[in-house]
Amino acid sequence: MQEPEHILEILLKANRAIKENDFSKIKELSNQTIHSASIYQDPDNIAIAVILYAIEKLMERQGSKAIPGWNDFTKKSIKCLQQASIALKRKDLENYREEIGHIESNLNKLPINLKSYIQEIFRKAQINKGSKMYEHGISMEKTAKILGLSIWDLNQYIGQKQFLDLSLTYTQDIKDRLKTAQEIFK
Repeated sequence: MQEPEHILEILLKANRAIKENDFSKIKELSNQTIHSASIYQDPDNIAIAVILYAIEKLMERQGSKAIPGWNDFTKKSIKCLQQASIALKRKDLENYREEIGHIESNLNKLPINLKSYIQEIFRKAQINKGSKMYEHGISMEKTAKILGLSIWDLNQYIGQKQFLDLSLTYTQDIKDRLKTAQEIFK
């Protein structure tokens, strides 16, 4: 595990954000974590980033508090984050990873009608975080392998994202474009 102090800080802040129902803070923490994951390509950082992204997306969803079992899920998640923090302080990586795994298990215990939604959130979380890693300079192949994705899924998302970014670029006015075209065909 790389940067255990950073992960510990993320866990403590995520715990507080869940208690305060601050999903924008959770999103910020997930993005911070993926930055570290990109540098060190550390599975522990990646797992935290993906789980926080999934929690953030569920919290962001309208009426998440009305989901049966939601309060139980948040209580269990808070407890798991606390236990993971304690394990990390003791350098007990096995227990730490087990507690992080419990959070994902608890997500899957939410009502059956949310199962496919939650699975899709995890898939999108992996693709989104993979895209961020790619932006940080990790090859697409390595990023896909680390996250257990196909290169196709990752490439499709990155391609769409780059296309959207291109549509926001500045376009020259018509006189400048005409002048450039005339210079090309001289």
